[in-house]
Amino acid sequence: MALTKGDIVERVLESLGFPKNESVEVTETLLEIIKSTLASGEDVLVSGFGKFRVMEKKARKGRNPATGEEKILAARRVVTFKCSGKLRDKLNGG
Repeated sequence: MALTKGDIVERVLESLGFPKNESVEVTETLLEIIKSTLASGEDVLVSGFGKFRVMEKKARKGRNPATGEEKILAARRVVTFKCSGKLRDKLNGG
């Protein structure tokens, strides 16, 4: 089961005791800050959690698997995530 934005709002509500509308606002604001930072090309480092990075992918030759037709895929930016050592240790029972 995936953790949804609604689940995060509920956990902020329970943990911090904020009213629901403030919990929604805190969650939305945090996600907007992360999105706008990544959109500007900057990395987002959350200590003890991990690092979100924007990577540039070059244009490349691709193929439609259904038809076999070759085509050029445009250059694009993608977000990658690398977890911190602390998170890795926690995931592995350390």
